Amino acid sequence: MNRRLAQGFSDDMPARDSAETVAVIAIGANLGDRQATMTAALEELARLPLTTRVVASAPIETVALTLDGPDEEAPAYLNAVALVTTRLAPSVLLGYLHAIEEAHGRPPRRVDDLRWQSRTLDLDLIAYGDVRSDDPALTVPHPRAAERTFVLEPWLQVDPEAVLPGVGRVRDLLADLRDAEASADAEPAPDGGAA
Repeated sequence: MNRRLAQGFSDDMPARDSAETVAVIAIGANLGDRQATMTAALEELARLPLTTRVVASAPIETVALTLDGPDEEAPAYLNAVALVTTRLAPSVLLGYLHAIEEAHGRPPRRVDDLRWQSRTLDLDLIAYGDVRSDDPALTVPHPRAAERTFVLEPWLQVDPEAVLPGVGRVRDLLADLRDAEASADAEPAPDGGAA
């Protein structure tokens, strides 16, 4: 085994042994043949070095999110979650995720990229075992995962006992989001009518 693949690239990250870890990867696409792209991405994840297993949820379709909120006019997303059992270091795995995105037509990521743009493929590292990192180059768990039903719902499909490290049980987080959405829908509009 190549120790660099298991240890990662950054000297700032704590050293990890080469034990297998389950990484949670969110997969999304809203341009092109979404299903074919996601299927190909899952096949590519399964071929990664030091990776022994990939289990994916069924895809769900969701409204696209923009900086201004949900956009019913934008192409809808297909979203899924994959559990990837690997010995790759989190930084190395993230590099592979970006390479797979680029192979499917996504431009290379830049720090100043706008979030929530339409794309052929989006692969987000949501969690890597119980690792926590706030390094700008590798932030895990994903800082907005607890706010996204399109991540939490498919995650529960493949791991009903899932826990988002440092945040809580995925089942509880999803219930809280649904309660908040129901409360927002029940609030009267400013003119006294229904929202």
